[in-house]
Order: sequence, then structure tokens, then C-alpha cells
Amino acid sequence: MKRTIMLVEDDVLMREFMTDYFKKEQWHVLEADNGREALELFERHEVDLIVLDIMMPEIDGWSVCRRVRKKSGVPIIIITARADDDDQIMGFELGADEYVTKPFSPKVLVARASALLKRAEGTLGREDDQLVYGKLTIDRQAHTVKVEDETITLSPKEYDLLILLTRHIGKVLERDEILNAVWGIDYYGDTRAVDTHIKKLRAKLGEEGRLIRTVIGTGYKFEPGNES
Repeated sequence: MKRTIMLVEDDVLMREFMTDYFKKEQWHVLEADNGREALELFERHEVDLIVLDIMMPEIDGWSVCRRVRKKSGVPIIIITARADDDDQIMGFELGADEYVTKPFSPKVLVARASALLKRAEGTLGREDDQLVYGKLTIDRQAHTVKVEDETITLSPKEYDLLILLTRHIGKVLERDEILNAVWGIDYYGDTRAVDTHIKKLRAKLGEEGRLIRTVIGTGYKFEPGNES
């Protein structure tokens, strides 16, 4: 079955260029040239992944990302002509999974989209068992996370982070180690992406976010039984 990607880009030539590459790799492509159209398409179609430009008419990419994240954990790749670190942090805080700066190779974009989707489908963390830590339940086979009886919607990166931490209970994972494991060794951003995603993950887990401990100057560890 074809995977469906929504390309949101107001530059017609750029959008057509990306569309051609994704179609060559057997993706079904939905196209939007502004934020409002993107949100309307998202409501009408099942989408596996979104590639989202930031600077768009009517509704900008930040707003689209924020609204999508309120409803779905669908993988989102942000593309922008700005390489500002603050923009990257903003994207991650809003729930984006990848950040690509123009100009970029469409071939590389397709490869990164494919890798991200594989992780989102559970390649990284699919197991047969269910894990329970206090009120937190992780079903790695069903790829779901619950706090008490409430299902928590996590982005692919947030889920991968949680799985990685639970695989190394009590062990301190350095930021670079986490970055390589979850984002991949070819990721060109810095370790602040880890801090931003940990912050969002803790917030979504509520009081069970206490299970993720910060080790100052080093990184993070998952510590069941931690009440502090």
C-alpha cells in the first residue's frame, strides 16, 4: 500500500520538484500551497507524513504544525530557508520531528522521510511485551502510551525517546548518544533538540514525567521509583 505524504509549499516549482521525487519512490502525494489548504486536506485525508514549509500565505507553517499536533502524532518535517537556531527550537517545541534547511537535495529529503516513517511505524521500538511504571503503561507491540487510562499522543521522536530511555533503565544516556540513536548520525542539528523533546515528553506524561531524570552536565536517565 502506498504511503501518503502531504507537501505544503507555496513555491510551485519547489513543490513540483519534491512531488516528482516522492512519486518516483511510490509515495501518494497531496499538495497544498498555503496553510489553510493544508489543514483542510489534513481533515479530509489519512496522511502518513507531512513536509511543511514555514513561510506561507494565509496560515503559516508554525500554526499548521501546532494545530496538527493537537490532533495527531503524524511525523512532520519542517523545511525553511532560515537556518536560525531559534527557528529550529521553535519547530521542535511545536512538535516537529525533523528540520531541513533550504537549499536541500530532494533525494535526501525522500530518504529522511522514509527513515522517519519507519521509526514512526515502530521499527525502533516494536516488541512483544507491555511495560508498566507507576501510572505509565507502554505497549510496544501496539505502539501506544497511556497514563492511567488516558492514551497519550506522542510524536515519533517523543515515542522513540521514551523507548530508548526505557531500554536503558537507570543508565545515564549522554545527549550526543541520544541524538545519534533517535535522530541518526547524519543529523546536523545540536543537542538542544534532545532537551526540547525531553521537555515536551515530560509535559505530556504529566506527573509520570518525573521518571525521566536530568543528570546535570551529562544527559538523562529513566528511573522507575523516582518520586522526586
